[in-house]
Amino acid sequence: MSKQWLAVLTIVGGLGLGAAALVKFGPQIEGVNVGKRAPDFAAVNLATGDSVSLKKEYANQVTLVNIWATWCIPCRTEMPAMERLYQVYGPKGFRIAAVSIDEGGIEDVRAFVKEYALTFDVLHDATGEIQREYQTTGVPESFLLDKDGIIVKRVFTHEWDTPVNKRLIAELMGLPADSATAAGTVQARASTPGG
Repeated sequence: MSKQWLAVLTIVGGLGLGAAALVKFGPQIEGVNVGKRAPDFAAVNLATGDSVSLKKEYANQVTLVNIWATWCIPCRTEMPAMERLYQVYGPKGFRIAAVSIDEGGIEDVRAFVKEYALTFDVLHDATGEIQREYQTTGVPESFLLDKDGIIVKRVFTHEWDTPVNKRLIAELMGLPADSATAAGTVQARASTPGG
């Protein structure tokens, strides 16, 4: 065997061993799925202008992370239901981190927040890094996290203020199961004329 072939075989063997070592000992890429810890992210809070992170700002709290954009029609449908849910559970400690991925300035996002009278946390990530971290395929996409930061529900466009979701959130918050039904009844009475 010539020296050239020996060199080629050595290089190919070294590359093969390197690839095998990378597969065995390299970083494990896990999917962002139910039962997994939610990835940390940083985004700008529109209300304060501060950069906040999931782990610091929302630690030990049941949190809905919603990834959305002002130009997204399903997002416009979903936001009022999120606000109604927040009105019921926000005072009890439930958090919503609605992260806009709109590129450019935040004036369109601020106008959206004002138009829909949103009172939960609206964050802005112009870089779209959260989409990569959460492996999203579009907007809106939401992740419901328990107090330990574990994803318990991952959905696309969703009606968040249904009785099923209220029960799930009440359960995650450690509230009595009937508080979800009672909260929905009180809200329904308050929204009916003369109620």
